[in-house]
Amino acid sequence: MNRLSIEARAVHDGRLRAFLDRFERRVAATPPGMCPVAVTATLLETSAAQTCGKCGPCRDGLREAAALMGSVLACRATEGDMERLRALAELARDGSDCAIGSEAGAAVLAALDEFADEFASHVQRRRCTEGVGQSVPCETDCPAHVNVPGYIALAGAGDCAGAVAMIRKDNPFPTACAFVCEHPCETRCRRMLVDAPLNIRGIKRYAVDGAAADTVAVPEALPPTGRRIAVVGAGPSGLTCAYFAALMGHEVHVYEGRTQLGGMMRFGIPSYRFPRERLDEDIAAILRAGDITVHAGEAVDAAALERLAADFDALYVAIGAHGAKALRLENEGAAGVFSAVELLGAIGEGDIPDFTGKSVVVVGGGNVAMDCARTAVRCGGEVTVVYRRRLEDMTALAAEVEAAIAEGVEMRPLQAPVGLAVNEEGAVRALIAQPQMVGPVKGGRPAPVPADKPETVIAADVVLVAIGQDIVSDPFEAFGMAADRGRFTADNFLVAEGFSNVFAGGDCQTGPATVIRAIAAGKVAARNIDAYLGYNHTLDCGVEAPGAVPNRRVPTGRVAVAERPARERARDFAATEVAMSDEEAAQECGRCLRCDVFGCGSAEGGRIQYA
Repeated sequence: MNRLSIEARAVHDGRLRAFLDRFERRVAATPPGMCPVAVTATLLETSAAQTCGKCGPCRDGLREAAALMGSVLACRATEGDMERLRALAELARDGSDCAIGSEAGAAVLAALDEFADEFASHVQRRRCTEGVGQSVPCETDCPAHVNVPGYIALAGAGDCAGAVAMIRKDNPFPTACAFVCEHPCETRCRRMLVDAPLNIRGIKRYAVDGAAADTVAVPEALPPTGRRIAVVGAGPSGLTCAYFAALMGHEVHVYEGRTQLGGMMRFGIPSYRFPRERLDEDIAAILRAGDITVHAGEAVDAAALERLAADFDALYVAIGAHGAKALRLENEGAAGVFSAVELLGAIGEGDIPDFTGKSVVVVGGGNVAMDCARTAVRCGGEVTVVYRRRLEDMTALAAEVEAAIAEGVEMRPLQAPVGLAVNEEGAVRALIAQPQMVGPVKGGRPAPVPADKPETVIAADVVLVAIGQDIVSDPFEAFGMAADRGRFTADNFLVAEGFSNVFAGGDCQTGPATVIRAIAAGKVAARNIDAYLGYNHTLDCGVEAPGAVPNRRVPTGRVAVAERPARERARDFAATEVAMSDEEAAQECGRCLRCDVFGCGSAEGGRIQYA
C-alpha cells in the first residue's frame, strides 16, 4: 500500500470515528420507555452493516433477520416469521466465524426471551404493549420521579425557593440529595446528544444553598382525616412517608430507636460529604408538615409492634439496614477490627477515633468502603483499601474512588481477604489476602478467581470491614412479618406479606440501596397507605415551572462541582464540595433542553408500583 492510500485511509477512519462518537452518544441517550422491538431492530441493522461478508451465517443471516425484525416492528409478522427469526439468530450465534455475527445473534435471542410479551403483542395484537412510550429521561430515571426540568428552570430563573418547593413535591429531602444522591437522573440526559449530561445534582446544590430547606415554607396540610399512621424508623424512607401522609391530612407518629433522626444519613454518611446541620434543615422542614409526632429513643419490640398495628389505621416499617456483614474469618473478633457501621455510627454520635500513626485497612469496594477510607484519613490513619475485584469493577461512584486516591488512600485491588493475624495481646496486626486474577464475567462483572501467587501480608493496626449491611429483623419477624434472607417480604404496593394494614419499604425491604431509593419507597408507601385508607389525595407544591424558551443546542462544557484541595480537605470533616457560582449555575441551567415541553412530556397519577 503506497503512502497516499495510507493517508486516505487514515482520513477516512478519523471521519468515521468522529461520526461514530455521535452514534455512541445517541445509544447512551436512548430514551426510557422505547419499544424493545425497535431497539432490537436497530441493533440488528447495525450489526448487519458491520459484517465483513466472509461467512454466510453473519453475511446473509443477519440481513434476513433484520428484514424479519422490520416486519415485526411494522406489526406485519406471523408466528412462522418469529420461528424463522429465532432460527436465524441461533445460526448467527453458533455458526459465525467472529464476534460480529455471534454476539448479534446472542443479543437477538436474549431480546426474544427478555421481551417475549412485547414481541407477542406486535405479532398477535399488532401493537406495542400497554405502557410503552417515551418519557422525560431525568424524571423517569429518578426513583422519586422529581420534576427535574421544572426545578432546573426555576433555579435558572433565580428562584431557588421555588426550585426547593418543586423538588419537595416528590422528595422532601432536597438538601440530602443535593449532597449525596448518586444522580441516576443524569444517566440518559438527552443533552448528551449535544455534549454531556447536565450536572443535575450540582444545580440542586445551588438551589438549596440559595434557599435553605428550613426557610422555604412547606405546603399547607389538607383537612384532618381522623386516620392515624405509625411509622417505625426515622430515616429517609420513614420521614418521607411521614411527610406526605401528614400533608394528606393523616395523623402520623414516628418511632425511632435513636435519640436523633435521619437514619443512615446521620449515622452512615460522613459529615464531610453531608454536614449534619444541612441534614437538620431538611428534617426541620419535614416536621412542620401537618400533624407529625416524633417518639425518639423509643425502640420497638414484637409486643410494641402488635400494639401499633392494632391502635393505628396503618403501620409503615422503614427501619433501614443498620447491621453489619462479617468477613467470617478467624480472629475477626480481635481488637482493632470494626465494621463500617460501627465506625460511621460512632462518628455520627460525635465519637471520632484517633488513628494517628496507625495503618488502617478497609475491606470493600462500595461507597461505604470509600466513606470509611476517607474518614480514616481524617482520623490520622495511613489507609489502604483491599478489594477482591479490579479497581474498575468497584461499585463505588468513580468520583468517590478518585477523591479517596487524591486524599492519599492506597488501592490494593485483586486481593481477597483470607485471614487476620493477631499479636500476643490478641490485637490485629495484619490482613492476609490471596491475590486474585480476572475470570469469566458473572452478573455483569468479571468474577475474581485465585491467582497462582503467594499470599499477601498487609500490615494493619485497624481493619474496617465494609462489605455490606444487614437488616435487624428479629423483632419484626417475631411480630409476624415475613422475611427472605432478612429482608421483609412485601408486594409491589409495599404491603407486608400476611397483613393488610402493615407496609414495609426502603432498605429493610429491598436490601441496602441509596438515599433516593429509600425516599422513593417512602413516597410510594404514603400514596398507597392513603389509598388503603380510602382516599386519593393530591398535593399542590404551590409553584409552577416557568415557560420554556427555545433550546440552546450549541455544544457547551458541563460545569463540574469543585472540591476543596485534597491536602486541605483531608485534614477535617468540613464539607468537601464547593457550590456553583451564580454564573456557573445560570450556564448549566441554560443547557437543559426542557424535554418536558419540547420532548414527549410525562404522565402522572394512579396507584404507584414499586419494584
